[in-house]
Amino acid sequence: MSVVSLLSSEGGVARASALLARGASEYRIAAAIGRGEVTRPRRGWLALPGADPELLYAARHGVVLSCVSQARRLGLWTIAVPQRHVAASSAARAEAPGCVVHWGHPVVPRAPGALEDPIQNVLQYVAGCQPLERALVIWESALNKRMVDLASLSRLPFRGRARHLLEVSRPFSDSGLESLAASRLRWLRVPLLPQAHLFGHRVDLLIGERLVLQIDGADHTGKQRDEDNEFDAFLKLRGYHVIRVGYTQVMFHWHEIQLQVMEAVAQGLHLA
Repeated sequence: MSVVSLLSSEGGVARASALLARGASEYRIAAAIGRGEVTRPRRGWLALPGADPELLYAARHGVVLSCVSQARRLGLWTIAVPQRHVAASSAARAEAPGCVVHWGHPVVPRAPGALEDPIQNVLQYVAGCQPLERALVIWESALNKRMVDLASLSRLPFRGRARHLLEVSRPFSDSGLESLAASRLRWLRVPLLPQAHLFGHRVDLLIGERLVLQIDGADHTGKQRDEDNEFDAFLKLRGYHVIRVGYTQVMFHWHEIQLQVMEAVAQGLHLA
């Protein structure tokens, strides 16, 4: 296998020692560099010219992509943060200006040459770094996408806020907006059922027996919106009370949603 193929199979950025262990030779590596097929982002590291910029950054600065930055790379629901978050061991020569560097001991050991933290470490750093609500969104997103499960997480030595998040996180919310809504309404002490099945459809949050909270994402338009409006009308004709809200309301005007839900519960609209 060529040096380029070996490096490609390693994600485009890897230690030279990893390629040597897989059969490449110093001569073939030097030749590939000479032809411009491979670059050296840092001593002991090799990269393809079109490699992932985030991986290149990690290799150049001796860090591992982690916390909210890696959560976003994994496709988890995150609330935007302005800085890159990385992790480093206490022995690493990490120089990452403008980044938030996490030095804590990871719950899962990192493989030599790893540039991305495993999801368990990502969740650990998120728990200690982010406000509780933002951390909960990421934890529940990881559970919902089945990247992890509560049983396996419970066997890891999480402590402090990570242990608390393990106790309160659930895998049922399809989006971070749903996670936020359910978390913010738990104080009502009314049964909350995310992704409840009603008449062959799912609703975002069933409050009690008859109160439905539907949450639209930022791109909720067109045919999907028309179908959802039709189902709202269908539910209302069958005795359900539906509150439909959007991204901006959840993120910036939550008090308005909470007031609607409180009034509905006070009127008994959540009861059959």
